[in-house]
Amino acid sequence: MERIEGTVEDIIYRNEDNGYTVLTVATKDDELTVVGLMYGITVGEHIVAEGEYTSHNIYGKQLQVSHIETNMPGEAAAIERYLGSGAIKGIGPSLATKIVERFKEDTFFTIESEPLKLAEIKGISEKMAQNIATIFYEQRSMRQVVIFLQEYGLSLTYALKIYGEYKERTYDIVKKNPYVLAEDIQGISFRMADDIAEKIGIEKTSDFRMMAAIKHVLMRSALDGHTYLVRERLIELTTELLIIEVLDFDYAFMNLQLNGHIMIEEIEGKVCIFLTSFDNMEKYIAAKLFELTHVSLEQHDYTDKEIEHIEKEMGICFDENQKNAITQALTCGTLVITGGPGTGKTTTLNAIIKLFDERRQEVLLAAPTGRAAKRMSETTGRSAKTIHRLLEISGGAEGHQRFERNEDYPIEADVIIIDETSMMDTVLTYHLLKAIVPGTRVIFVGDQDQLPSVGPGNVLKDIIHSGYIHTVKLKQIFRQAGESHIVVNAHKINSGEMIDLTNNTKDFFFVRRQDPRQVIGEIITLIKSRLPKFAGLESSDGIQILTPTRKGLLGVDNLNLELQKNLNPPSKDKTEKTYGTRLFREGDKVMQIKNNYNISWRIMSDYGFTVDEGLGVFNGDMGQIIEINLYTEKIKVLFDDDRMVYYEFKGLDELDLAYAVTIHKSQGSEYPIVIMPMFKGPALLLNRNLLYTGITRAKRYVVLVGDEQVIMQMIHNKREMLRNSALKQRLLEVFSVK
Repeated sequence: MERIEGTVEDIIYRNEDNGYTVLTVATKDDELTVVGLMYGITVGEHIVAEGEYTSHNIYGKQLQVSHIETNMPGEAAAIERYLGSGAIKGIGPSLATKIVERFKEDTFFTIESEPLKLAEIKGISEKMAQNIATIFYEQRSMRQVVIFLQEYGLSLTYALKIYGEYKERTYDIVKKNPYVLAEDIQGISFRMADDIAEKIGIEKTSDFRMMAAIKHVLMRSALDGHTYLVRERLIELTTELLIIEVLDFDYAFMNLQLNGHIMIEEIEGKVCIFLTSFDNMEKYIAAKLFELTHVSLEQHDYTDKEIEHIEKEMGICFDENQKNAITQALTCGTLVITGGPGTGKTTTLNAIIKLFDERRQEVLLAAPTGRAAKRMSETTGRSAKTIHRLLEISGGAEGHQRFERNEDYPIEADVIIIDETSMMDTVLTYHLLKAIVPGTRVIFVGDQDQLPSVGPGNVLKDIIHSGYIHTVKLKQIFRQAGESHIVVNAHKINSGEMIDLTNNTKDFFFVRRQDPRQVIGEIITLIKSRLPKFAGLESSDGIQILTPTRKGLLGVDNLNLELQKNLNPPSKDKTEKTYGTRLFREGDKVMQIKNNYNISWRIMSDYGFTVDEGLGVFNGDMGQIIEINLYTEKIKVLFDDDRMVYYEFKGLDELDLAYAVTIHKSQGSEYPIVIMPMFKGPALLLNRNLLYTGITRAKRYVVLVGDEQVIMQMIHNKREMLRNSALKQRLLEVFSVK
C-alpha cells in the first residue's frame, strides 16, 4: 500500500454521477495523478491518500486510491484557490481574493466561528455571510461522510441518501450496526449491508446479523404482497440469505418479539410471523370496519318511486343487483360494490351520489392513484382525489410519511366512496380508516377479479370473503357494453372460456407471431403507423404496451429500449441525460417507480398560473419528459393528471421509461389502446387473472400479438401467486366475538 501527501493542483476529470475523479496532486517531490472515488475534492485542498500505483496509457503512472483523508488548505494562496474554485456556492475568484486578503490564514476559522465578520467585505451581506457558513459546514460534513461510505463500496447515490438520513450520525450508525441501512434506506439490500458488516469485522454468526436477516426477509416478502410468513418458510428464506446453517432461530425470534419488531401468532394451525406494523394494521382495519358497520346511522327512507325518478332522470333501467346496491348504500355503514367491466358500476355509483345529494349529504370521492381519480372525476362529473390527497399527505421518507388527516383530525364527510379498491394495500387502507369517524358511510367499489395491490395485503378480497361486510356483485352486462368485444372477452376469460381470435370484431384483434423479434417488429409497426391511422390518432401517445414481466426480449426493460429508439429517436433538438444504465430524452414517456412523499408538484393554467399544488408522486404515476436542463440539473415531467414535477438529476432512480409497463403497474389506469405481447413464460406469471387485468385496461381497442397457444394457456391457468394476509381472519375474529 502506497501513501502520498500533497495539495490538489488540478481536477482533470470528474464523474458527477459516481464521484470518480482524476486529480493532479503536488507532493513535496513531484506532481502525481491520483484517481478514484473522491467526492467533492477541490483544488487547493491538502490530501493524504493511500492506494496502489498503476499505469495508464494517457496519464501514465497514477495512484489508484483506496483511502483518502482531506484537510482544509492552511496557506493563504491555497485558501484563495480553494474558495475561487467554486467549492462554496456564491464565492467566485474575485470574492475569494477579497476574503483571503482580509482574513488571510484565519479565513476558514472566520467562516466557521465568526461568519458575520464576512459582512465587513463589500458585496457580502449578513444573510449571505450566514449562507456561506452554512454551505461550508454542510459541504465539508457531507463530503467526509460520502468518502467514508464509498470506501465501503457504496455508490455516490446511496452515500448521499445515507447522509441525508443520518447526517453526522452516519459514522456511529454504520460502524455499530450497518444492517439498519437495509431498513432505513430505500434500495440498499441486506446483501449490501452485509458486505459493509464484513469489512467492519462483524461476525457472520452475530445475533444482530441474524435478526437483521429475519426482518429483511419479512420486509422483502411484503414487496411480494405478504403481511406475514409461516415460520418454516421464514426460516428457509433466512437460512438461504445468511448462507450458513443457523440453528437457534427461537432465540432470535424471542429477541425480536421482546423488542417489538415482530409478532408471532397461530393462524389455522400454522405459526405465522408478522412484522409488528403489519399485524397492528390488519387488526386495526378489522376493528374499524366493525365499528363503521355497526354504528347507529340515520336511516334514509327509500321508495320505489324514488328509484323510478332516478331511472327516468338518467334514462336507464336498473337491474335487481343495482337496485340492491343503491338500497344498501342508503342503509349500511359499509358496503362493497364489485363487478367486471360493463356491469354498471359507474351508473350505480352515479345514482347513489344523486340520492345522497338529494338528502344533502356530503359525498367525497377518492381512488388510490392519480389516473384512477381522474377517471372517477370524468365518469361522475365530480371532483375526485387520490387517497393520499384526501388524507393530506405532508411528506416524510418512505414508511415515515405523515398524513394530516387522522383520528385527531378526521375527514369531514357523510359518505366516502373509494373506487378501484382492489389497488388498496394494507398500509393505505389503515391510514384511510384512521381518518374516518364512525357515522361516516364508506362505500368500496372495485373489481375483485383484478390483480391485487402492488403493496402488501389482499384487502378487497379479504373483506369480501370474510362475509361480514355487505357486498353486492353486479353481474349483468348491459347492452351498450355488450357490443364491446373487450368487455365480452374479459368476461369469457374470467369464466375460463376461449376467446374469438378471428378478428371479426371492431375493437379486439390478434396478430399471430411466433418469434419474439417478430413480435417486437410487429408492435413497432402497429404503434408507428397502423394503429394511429386506424384509430384516428394524431400520435402514438394513447397506445400502451402491457407485458407480464420485466425481463427477456418481450419484457419491460428491453421493450422500452426498442420503443424509445423507434418512437423517440435521438435528435439535435432533444436534450438527453444518462443516469446509471438508463437514458432519458426529452419527449420520453416515463413512470414513477417508487413512492416519493416529499417531492412537490404544481398544476398550471393555460396562462401560466398555479391552480393547485401539493406533495407526493407515487409508484405507477405516468407522464412525459418536457424538458431536460443540463445547467440546473433538473428534469421537468408533466404527469397524466396535469401535475408538473421537477426532478433533480440525483433523483432519477425514481423514474423509468414507460412505453411498456408491467400489467401489475397498469392497475387503475385506462388507455385508449392496449397492445399485449403473448409469449411463453412461468405459469405464475401467465395466468387468467393477469390476462383479464391487462385487457380491461383498454377503452377502445385491444391488440394481442404473439402465440395463440399462450392465450389459451393463460385462460385455462387459474394459478395465482397466493398472498399471506390475515385481514380475513381478523375480520372473522372481530365480528364473531363482538
